[in-house]
Amino acid sequence: MTDAGFEPLEWFALPEDEMAHRARAFREEAARRRTVRQFSDRAVPRSIIEDCILAAGTAPSGAHRQPWRFVAVSDPGTKRRIREAAETEEVEFYENRAPVDWLEALAPLGTDANKPFLETAPWLIVVFAESYGLDDAGERVKNYYVQESVGIATGMLISAAHAAGLATLTHTPSPMRFLATLLGRPERERAFLILVVGHPAEDAMVPSLVRKPLEEIASFV
Repeated sequence: MTDAGFEPLEWFALPEDEMAHRARAFREEAARRRTVRQFSDRAVPRSIIEDCILAAGTAPSGAHRQPWRFVAVSDPGTKRRIREAAETEEVEFYENRAPVDWLEALAPLGTDANKPFLETAPWLIVVFAESYGLDDAGERVKNYYVQESVGIATGMLISAAHAAGLATLTHTPSPMRFLATLLGRPERERAFLILVVGHPAEDAMVPSLVRKPLEEIASFV
C-alpha cells in the first residue's frame, strides 16, 4: 500500500535456518549481558554513545510521539553533582524509606547507598519521559503510552550498549526530581532512570544468578 505519509516497507526475508541461527546467536549474546557495579574510567568515544542513543530512538512509541529524551553526561563536575544528590536520596532510602522485605531482597546483590560508579564510569545517560510535547506554535501535544514507550527505548539502549561491547547499570534513585534540576530539563520531562555506561573494571564481580527457564516465563497457546 502506498499513500500520502506512507512508504514501502524495507524488509529482507530470511530462510528459516538463518532465522533460527540469528535468534539463537542473539539469545546467547543477550545471556552474556550482566549488570555491572564496578566500572573502569577508560574513555568511550562520544560517537559510540550517539549510535546507541540513535538505536534506542528507533523504538516503537504510542502514536509515534517518541516521548524519550536522553541526556548523555560525561562532564566530571556534573557527574559528581549527580552522585552527591543521588547518594543523599539513597541514604534516606536505605535508612528510612525502604521496607524490610525490600532491603532483604537487595541484600544478596550487595547494594548500598554508596554509588561511586556515577563518577567512575565515563558516561551517564539520563533517560527522561516527556509527558507532553510542543508543536511548532508552542502548544501542548499529548503523548501516549509514555512509560511503556520509554521503557522499550531504554531496553533497546541497554541492548545497543551491550552489542557495542560496553557494560551498563540501571540506577533509579528515589525520588529523581533532582536530575531535572541539575540537567536543566523542562517541567514536562520526568527522569525515568540513569543508565551508567562504560567498560567494566578489570576486577569487576557480579552476583551468581540463575535466570528463569522458558517454561517459567512463557506460555504457548
